Amino acid sequence: MADTSPLIDGPASAPATVLLAHGAGAPMDSPFMAAMALGLAQRGWRVVRFEFPYMAQRRLDGKQRAPDRLPKLLDAFRQQVAALQGQGPLVIGGKSMGGRIASLLVDELAAHGDVCGCVCLGYPFHPPGKPEQLRTQHLEALSTPTLILQGERDSFGKRSEVEGYPLSSVIDVQWISAGDHSFKPTRSSGLSEADNWVDAVQRTDRFLAGLRTAPSNRGFQPPSANSTASNPSP
Repeated sequence: MADTSPLIDGPASAPATVLLAHGAGAPMDSPFMAAMALGLAQRGWRVVRFEFPYMAQRRLDGKQRAPDRLPKLLDAFRQQVAALQGQGPLVIGGKSMGGRIASLLVDELAAHGDVCGCVCLGYPFHPPGKPEQLRTQHLEALSTPTLILQGERDSFGKRSEVEGYPLSSVIDVQWISAGDHSFKPTRSSGLSEADNWVDAVQRTDRFLAGLRTAPSNRGFQPPSANSTASNPSP
């Protein structure tokens, strides 16, 4: 039977754990998710990946399913956070839909636990081709430090669109050169998808290192330069 347990990479002694959820269509062990998790683990962070119920069920029976409704997605994310409580500072986030769910919860969770930041890897600001259907209202009032990494030509929110949105001052939007929703660049850019994934890992690492104060007001130190990952996932 397929294993739907969370995937854990990086040292148990890491200064913080990063909890990542997948996007709507690809699972927690997709090449994108694996590149982000292993890249951060190699920099000394502990990374936990999990799947929402619909994706876990797809892993078990192979049948395509639409994402669960929003309340079920929110509850599933809350359950994963609860399982990690008491293990130190926690940063939540994910790819596309997973990052959006994290951003909807981060202020709530930061007020009552170990959560101290959010990372959105390709935020779905609006459905492709429908820029009027914005998913940004909660982002205007966010109060927990949040990093959004966005491809410059992302069909869910291009740079020319996003730079005009009234986002909270705690949100740091950084741009992945010539990247699409999964950070894949144009051929003319001279960059590769792997290049942009490394760039995304490095930017996330810097964001995590900049988070000095956990919810308990205890500072945490970034991992040392010679930290190495342990228990890597396949």
